Amino acid sequence: MPTLTKQSLQAYLQMRFGPHVELLSYEVIGKESSKGAQKRYGYGTPVKLTFRNRQKAQSAVLETMKPGPFGHEHMADRAQAMLWDYDSYGRLPRHVKALDVGAFNAKQTLFSLAEAREFFVLNEWTEGASYHADLERLMKGGVLRKLDRQRTIVLARYLAQIHAKKRRDADLYKRRLRELIGHGECIMGLTDSYPTRCGFITGDLLRTIEEACNRWRWRLRDKTHRLSQVHGDFHPYNVLFRSGTDFAVLDRSRGEWGEPADDVTALTINYLLDSLISWGKLKGSFEGLFRLFWDTYMEASGDQEVVETAAPFFAFRGLVVASPLWYPNLSIDIRRSLFRFIENVLDVPYFEPDRVNSYCGR
Repeated sequence: MPTLTKQSLQAYLQMRFGPHVELLSYEVIGKESSKGAQKRYGYGTPVKLTFRNRQKAQSAVLETMKPGPFGHEHMADRAQAMLWDYDSYGRLPRHVKALDVGAFNAKQTLFSLAEAREFFVLNEWTEGASYHADLERLMKGGVLRKLDRQRTIVLARYLAQIHAKKRRDADLYKRRLRELIGHGECIMGLTDSYPTRCGFITGDLLRTIEEACNRWRWRLRDKTHRLSQVHGDFHPYNVLFRSGTDFAVLDRSRGEWGEPADDVTALTINYLLDSLISWGKLKGSFEGLFRLFWDTYMEASGDQEVVETAAPFFAFRGLVVASPLWYPNLSIDIRRSLFRFIENVLDVPYFEPDRVNSYCGR
């Protein structure tokens, strides 16, 4: 990965924002604070830049992407992701804005795209605390507050709002289902990242899940009317609450359009994960928030069909949170519950939110 220096960063900022820019500081955004105690793996290391342009001070976040096994092996893979980020971030309500997209040349200078060797995206800085901080407080025995419920409601309504924007493109809906199965960041990329054996998790088990997900792709591929504006990676680390129910979202991923169930499952799997860690089942505050989210979303969106499309997306998100690479500190019992959840959800015709514990074998 490129090495950042004050000289190269200031030269880039002056080129982008004018000759009067002065770089005041730059620092890596800590993995512990940005990713939480459970999540360890990430695609890159964001750097916060603070600079002054004439009399105005502002901050921005410089993001890169490292080579890796999730469809990021080639420079062109990483360039595609950065170019898409820059193009799409500004079109999603509440998403932080991308200020620029650029590249590093062979001398590790931030420069024009003509001499590109690696790409970066520069996003605006926004204050706020990750939504995971709220969930972590509940994991530690915190009392469920009125604000916790309000935040769950506002997130569910936000998804209903963005999903209300539809697009008629049957081929694109089918593509997004293909990517759910075969994209390097999705199901097959995840199954390939598992160790040869991890306790009960064998190659045969992972292959069986892949096959079941592909059968679901064939069930869903004609539901092209469901193609909607999506975030694409709507998990708690990508939601920043500033105060009360005011929030911003980060790092939308993989596609501007897709299946609404992708966003709904991406968030709600975390209520299940954190409850499994705390209680060994879905119960208490997490059960309340899980059901509140589903009830609010279905009422606000009017989308009763989402329970018929959720299964392969829950499988994808389940493979993420059960992964020994992404979540290395989980017990084997929690991983087993997650895999039971994946297998059972894939084995029924539609998802029932009040049956989560039975899906987990609890």
